[in-house]
Amino acid sequence: MSGMKPASWSYAEEFVPEPEVVEAARRRGVEFGSASPVGTGAGSLLRLLAAAVAARHVVEIGTGAGTSGLWLLAGMPDDGVLTTIDVSAEHQRAAREAYAAAGHAPQRTRVITGAAAEVLPRMTDGAYDMVVVDADKEGYPGYVEHAVRLLRPGGVLAVDNMLWHDQVADPAARDATTVSLRTLGKTLRDHDELVASLLPVSDGMLVAVRR
Repeated sequence: MSGMKPASWSYAEEFVPEPEVVEAARRRGVEFGSASPVGTGAGSLLRLLAAAVAARHVVEIGTGAGTSGLWLLAGMPDDGVLTTIDVSAEHQRAAREAYAAAGHAPQRTRVITGAAAEVLPRMTDGAYDMVVVDADKEGYPGYVEHAVRLLRPGGVLAVDNMLWHDQVADPAARDATTVSLRTLGKTLRDHDELVASLLPVSDGMLVAVRR
């Protein structure tokens, strides 16, 4: 059993410094209110995962103001393309500005404004190296189902907020969102096509590799 103290968690969370352009995007996401950005620990983990699998084709469900996209692009090869989906045109405009500020060429991002539940069914099976889910929580089960379909063997799935403000680990927490995320985590843990782990970074990141 881990004896990690809050100070150690904070140290690990901030171990990789947040680049200025990422910080600016994160602050803008916070201002939106409806686009809560990934934490620094989660972002650096996304960068690591993208680099580990040399992810050239990445799908992100939930663009926000571009915070997680910047981390992903930083880990992807120079010819990698990030496809990012968000229902909000305002979010997408902010993300485009963030990508440009970071020096990423326009052809490195494919920004799709629309409901992920309508966009994902039109995307190609097994064509992606990595899929990141960080959008409306009620849509998570459906998004994750598509994500598994979209991943190639050896591809990586990353699902943010899977500890949900410390609620998932609390058996007394029975609100609909917490119960749904708790159930989803167990489903992914036991999924025959995935090797999964739940990591206590930021608000909890479930990471899985497709067999």
